[in-house]
This record gives sequence, C-alpha cells and structure tokens, in this order.
Amino acid sequence: MTDSIPHAVDARLEALEIKASFTEDLLERLHDLVIQQQQQIERLTRELLDIRRQQQATDAGGFVSLRDERPPHY
Repeated sequence: MTDSIPHAVDARLEALEIKASFTEDLLERLHDLVIQQQQQIERLTRELLDIRRQQQATDAGGFVSLRDERPPHY
C-alpha cells in the first residue's frame, strides 16, 4: 500500500504539470491575440481620424484631391 501512495502523487503531479503546460500555451496565444487586436484598434483609430479630417475639409469647402489620399494599403 505504501508503494501506491507515491505512484498516486506522481500521477497527480504529472496531471498538474500537463495542465500548467496547456495553461501557459493558452496564455501565450491570448497575449498574441491581444497584441494583434491592439494593433488593429490603433490602425482603425488612425483611419477614423483621417476620415474625420477629410470630412472637415470637405465641410469647410476645401477641395480634396484623390491624388492626396493615401492608398488603402498604407
């Protein structure tokens, strides 16, 4: 019976190590996702500001040339 106790402890320890490994992997993937989302938010914020500036120039009667606009891939 004493031999089964260390085996049970080893099995539980191994299960906890596996769970910790999966948790670390998940945390890393979530971290990467948050970084991607933050970059997307910043890009969309810049685009929105550009659109607002263009709208203000148009509302003020200014002429907006298509040559002055940045291509969408920038």
